[in-house]
Amino acid sequence: MSKKSYVVFGLGSFGYSVAETLGDSGYEVMVVDKDSDPIQSISPKITYAVKADVTDPGVLESLDISQFDVAVIALSENMEASIMATLYAKECEIPKVVAKAVTALHGTVLRKVGADEVVFPERDMGVRVAQNLMAGGMVDFLELSDEYRLTEIHVPPRWVGHSLNALDVRARYNVNVIAVKDGEEVSMNIDPDQILEEDQFLVVMGENKSLDRLLGGRAD
Repeated sequence: MSKKSYVVFGLGSFGYSVAETLGDSGYEVMVVDKDSDPIQSISPKITYAVKADVTDPGVLESLDISQFDVAVIALSENMEASIMATLYAKECEIPKVVAKAVTALHGTVLRKVGADEVVFPERDMGVRVAQNLMAGGMVDFLELSDEYRLTEIHVPPRWVGHSLNALDVRARYNVNVIAVKDGEEVSMNIDPDQILEEDQFLVVMGENKSLDRLLGGRAD
C-alpha cells in the first residue's frame, strides 16, 4: 500500500509542525503559505512548497491538489481563507479534510462547508497541559500558539524570599504563574502570599516576548 500524500495550507506553528513531521516521516507533502520565510525554511524538508495567498482570485484554482489524500487547513487566523481552502479541498474531492479552528463558531462553519474533522490545537493542548499538571507531570517547554507558550523555570534569584503578590508578577512581567513545583509535588492551587524558595520551579505561561525577557534575566 502506497503512503498517503498531504497538502497543508498555512505555516503557522501548527501547520508548520504538521508538515515538518509528515515530511520527516517520508510522506509526500505540499505546503501553501503567503509568506516567504516559512516557505523557504520548510522547503528542504517537504516535497513541494508554494508561496500563494489563497484569498487572491484564481489562486486556489491554479493549485493542482486533487491528487492528495488529505488536506490540512491551518489558516485559522484568517477565517475567510480557511473557509475558502476547505471548500476548494472538498470540491477537489480530497478524501479527508482536516481544518483548524480557533472558536466554536469557526468550527461550526468549517463543518458546514465540508470539513471532515475540525481540530482546536490550542484548546486541546490546554486541556492536556492541565491534566498533566494535575497528574504531577511537567513539560519544560510547550508552544500553545504562534505567540504564547508555557515553560518551566527556576525561581529567579531576585524572586527568592518574596511572594507572587509582592512581586506583582502578572502586572510587572506580563506572565501568569499557573503552578509551583516543589520537589516532586506540583501545586496548581497557588497561595499568592507564599514565599518563593530557591529550589522551587514555576510553571509560567505568557507571550513569547514576555517570557523571553523573563528568561533573559530581566526579572528584576
